[in-house]
Parts: sequence; C-alpha cells; structure tokens
Amino acid sequence: MLGYNPMEDEKLCKIVWSIINKSFCSFKVNTKTQRFCRNEYNLTGLCNRSSCPLANSQYATVREEDGNCFLYMKTVERSGFPRNMWEKVKLSKSLEKALRQINEYLVYWPGFIKQKCKQRLLKISQYLIRMRKLRLRRQKKLVPIQRKQDRRERRREEKALVAARLDSAIEKELLERLKRGTYGDIYNFPQVAFNKALEEEEDAEVNMEGDDYGEDGENEGEEPEEEIDEELEKELDEESDNEEIEYVEADSDLERELESESDLEDTEPKATNSVKDDNTRRKPRLEIEYETETLSKNPKRTV
Repeated sequence: MLGYNPMEDEKLCKIVWSIINKSFCSFKVNTKTQRFCRNEYNLTGLCNRSSCPLANSQYATVREEDGNCFLYMKTVERSGFPRNMWEKVKLSKSLEKALRQINEYLVYWPGFIKQKCKQRLLKISQYLIRMRKLRLRRQKKLVPIQRKQDRRERRREEKALVAARLDSAIEKELLERLKRGTYGDIYNFPQVAFNKALEEEEDAEVNMEGDDYGEDGENEGEEPEEEIDEELEKELDEESDNEEIEYVEADSDLERELESESDLEDTEPKATNSVKDDNTRRKPRLEIEYETETLSKNPKRTV
C-alpha cells in the first residue's frame, strides 16, 4: 500500500482548482459581482479555493435530511473509493450537543472548516425551528385555477341541460298524443314511465283543488263587517217573529179548550147533587194572565 504524501496531494488539488477556476465547471454559476457553487457538499455556497469540495482532499460540511442534521467528512485515505468517500455522522437535535460533536470529530482539522460547519449548523437549526412554527400556524392554501377544465365542464353541463329539455319535450308530446288517442288502443309503454305520468296527473289535480280552496277561503275572509252585522240583525228579527207566532197560537188553543168545556156543560143533563159536587170538584178554576214585552225580551206566561 502506498503511503500518504501531502506534497503530491497539494499539487493534485492545485491542478484541479486551476482547471475549475480558469476553464469549465458544471457546478459554477457566474454573476456580475460574484461566483457561486451549486455542489450539494459545498460548505459556503461560494466558488473559491478554500470552499471547493473538489479541489480539497480534506473537507467537511453539514447537511439536513428529513429534519435531521448530519456531518459529512472527506479524507484523503478514502479518495480511492468514491462510494465510501464521505463519512456520515448524525448530529444531536440539541444545538449544544451538536456543537460538541463537531469539536470532537474535527479536532485536528483547519479552523476555517470547523468554524463554517458550526455556522452552517446554526442556520439549519434556525430554519427548522421556523418551519415547525409555520406548520402549527394556520395558513391560506393557494389552489390553482384550472380554466380549461372549468370551461370543459361548463360546456358539458350546457349540453346535458339541452338534452334533458329535449327529452322532457318529447315525453310531453308523447303523453299528449296518448291522451288524444293518436296511435290507437295498442300501447307498449314501460311501467315506470306510465306510473310517473299518473303521479304527475294526481299531483296536478291536488294542487288545483288546493288553489281553489285557498281562493274560497280568501274570498270568505274578505267579507266586510257590515254585511255580517246585517245578517245577524235579520236573524234576530226572524227569531222574534217566530216566537210571537208561537205564543199567539198557544193562546188561541187555550180559548178553544175553554169554549169546548162550556159547551159540554150546557149540553150535559142535570144529575144528582152528589154528581154535581163531583163535577165541581173535578173542574178547577183557571186564571190566565198575558204579558206583552218588547222584541228583545222573551214573553212570559203564568198559569
């Protein structure tokens, strides 16, 4: 196994950086003021010699995955195995413990890398805290408007409405022809449509009856109070007239009975004293009094 030669490693890193700096790099982004690096393992996001993960054989960075922070470290000994080049260490969720872990794993590393890893850990922990707060807070959900789909559904609804109107018009026309007997006496209609037509006719009849009853009730309720008073007065007058006629008829009946009794007394033969005494006992005297009052009061008769 070949030993590690720091001089050769330094020459190799200079060659790589000279190529990246002067010629092309797929991770490099040039702006008017500064150059940025899009490599996921870059520590600061800037394109320079100390921050480039490709031009440094010993390099470390901090990354966040699913809410957890990890420390990635690259050494020269693993440069021959690209699959195992980066060593991954999970950091604690507590900021103090994570900083201690960084100090433990990067004891003999350059101070620049150690300081930048701590700053990156602090920034990541801060934005994770903000993300948790935003999840707990109510937010408005933005829903995109799909105009083409809405237009398509509107057209389909219009077509379905036109088809429904056409079907209803055809059904009404067929029912009218059925009533008029256009097709004769032989029909082969489905039972569901026949029952539906019967139910509609029954509902129409019930509604017509209800409307007629409501109109009659309204007309009755609109009668003026004067007509009601006049009817009551007429009824009272008729009742009073009927009562007078009844009382007059009763008086005439009593007179007739008395006359008949007097006629019988004259025609009967004279009997013995005992018989007369019996007749006198059997015929009590009657006293009749008549009182006439106004129409509002009922007449009285005492015997």
